[in-house]
Amino acid sequence: METVTLSNGIKMPILGFGVYQIPDLEECERVVGQAIEVGYRSIDTAQAYGNEEAVGNAVCKSGIPRAEFFITTKVWISNAGYEKAKASIDESLRKLQTDYIDLLLIHQPFNDYYGTYRAMEEYYKAGKIKAIGVSNFYPDRFIDIAKFSEIPPMVNQVETHVFNQQKQARKIMEKYGTKIESWGPFAEGRNDFFNNETLKEIGEQYGKTVAQVALRYLIQRNVVVIPKTVTKERMVQNFDVFDFALSNEDMDKIAKLDQEQSLFFSHYSPETVEMITGLVR
Repeated sequence: METVTLSNGIKMPILGFGVYQIPDLEECERVVGQAIEVGYRSIDTAQAYGNEEAVGNAVCKSGIPRAEFFITTKVWISNAGYEKAKASIDESLRKLQTDYIDLLLIHQPFNDYYGTYRAMEEYYKAGKIKAIGVSNFYPDRFIDIAKFSEIPPMVNQVETHVFNQQKQARKIMEKYGTKIESWGPFAEGRNDFFNNETLKEIGEQYGKTVAQVALRYLIQRNVVVIPKTVTKERMVQNFDVFDFALSNEDMDKIAKLDQEQSLFFSHYSPETVEMITGLVR
């Protein structure tokens, strides 16, 4: 598996498996178990997904040494603040059945995320977290936390796909030694993603699907990807993206698909902020 090297020297698999929107613990455990069988070793979960326990079960039942896995989870808004974050990290460790978390992210840039980050830095120094970062931090808030934290974020997980390639935001991340990680590499099918003519035509040259071309494009741009599926056949397809390379011409064609805006929501929008913060009661 290809990796990216984080600012502290930790190597993170460039391809992982996401478990967003798989809240049923039995199904999630089954799906993660299948992903492990396919060969995935990087698993991305979150407190808000409600399935950390299932991920922990699948990893433990696999019989594969814990050191071979790279497990990511995220602190949710309701657990923001120094003391609450510490308690939630302990709970995540318990649910994941592990002594350490490979990567811990702040899930959203709301509530007392500075207190959360201080707790994360403390656990990082204690060896209970191997790498720390953020998620959904747009350039303004990203710069703010990068400049005023003791340990700048090592990863920023943001919406990234062929229609929203985050080129400018990525330049800012690179300035602070932060790696970009994609959530929604298939844009959850929006914009008629899987029928895009450019991706289809390029895929035909290599005998690959639209999804495989989309993943390969991001991987060649050194973007970490965590595609999610509950179908084993698609797990295999998504994993099978290291036996070909897109030409410079193909890369240029896909680069032109960039619309430079979200297909989901903007964290700059008051309505979005009210919606997301409204999930906390």
